[in-house]
Amino acid sequence: MELIVGIALGLIILVFLVVVHELGHAIVARRNGVVVEEFGVGFPPRAWSKKLKNGVLFSLNWLPLGGFVKLQGEHDAASSKGDYGAASFWQKTKILLAGVVTNWVVAALLLTVLAVTGLPKVLPDQFTIASDTAIVQRPVEITMLMPDYPAQKAGLKEGDTIIRFAGQAVPSVQALIDLTKLNKGKPVDVIYARGGTESVVRLTLRSDKVGSLFGAGLGQRQLTESTWSAPIVGIVTTGQFTWATLQGLGNLVGNLASGLFLQLSPDQSTRSEASKNLKTVGESVAGPIGILGTIFPQAERAGPTQLVFLTAIISLTLAVMNALPIPALDGGRWFVTALFRVSKKQLTKEREEKIQTVGFLTLMGLVVLITIADVTKLF
Repeated sequence: MELIVGIALGLIILVFLVVVHELGHAIVARRNGVVVEEFGVGFPPRAWSKKLKNGVLFSLNWLPLGGFVKLQGEHDAASSKGDYGAASFWQKTKILLAGVVTNWVVAALLLTVLAVTGLPKVLPDQFTIASDTAIVQRPVEITMLMPDYPAQKAGLKEGDTIIRFAGQAVPSVQALIDLTKLNKGKPVDVIYARGGTESVVRLTLRSDKVGSLFGAGLGQRQLTESTWSAPIVGIVTTGQFTWATLQGLGNLVGNLASGLFLQLSPDQSTRSEASKNLKTVGESVAGPIGILGTIFPQAERAGPTQLVFLTAIISLTLAVMNALPIPALDGGRWFVTALFRVSKKQLTKEREEKIQTVGFLTLMGLVVLITIADVTKLF
């Protein structure tokens, strides 16, 4: 049941973020004289539609995988009044990048809210204003369970927070480790919280001389809380996460390129290193199935703070990815338009369709590969 709730919640959030992205395109397009023919939530086949007073056809579609906006004369070569193609280069730039800006602003707003209620500290140099920052330690949390160990046998789950252990408070991970050693081989009561509800379970710790006695990976999140400086913290932190995302993408591409190149080497140790690089790439990437089937359910169990934080990071990632010069994405469309402007060549409808089709098929190929990897991880 928890998995289904997590997947449903994740699907709603992903659709919301994509719809907000497309809404940015639609609003800026209309303000720059481009006719918006249709604004759709989900993808066809169409389930329901209505013509709005402003002339835009609003539709709800059966495939809940995001949304879209259809502009009149979307090809760069279109020249009729109200066509996207008839807009100036600056107007096209604003229209194409409006979705990127919208997703970035959504991320900044969510991180601003978290700066007030409790923003997870995940970057070593994460921005705060010392005079207006309080640091809050969250309860010790189970991050991983070892099969057939006491924690799993007792019914504890990833995301559970440990309140008391063997009758003692648990202020830190080290305190819990010390308590397991002190009670090695003994039955103990564990008071834990799951979804805001406290429960108690009795288990017997292992008495091994080496290895885990409890059988769980442990973590403890640190939150920062601000008041008047929250908007500043939200904006600056969004900038930090933007840079961190770009660095992560750079490392990902570097590992992939070096892995593929080193695989051609006749040396066994070199090919082994290549396999490690490719494995790192596989473990670092998650597609829709991985996000919906694993990441969102974990965040939902961890509570509202983690869920809002994840939503902000995904919105930011959508902004960064769409800004990259990849054909079929917003940044790619802008790059192609700019390239033909600089080269003073005409971007015909046929040329544009070929470029965007190749980019789209490449992206779909990557989605298929990532989806296969996601399914492999799940099963």
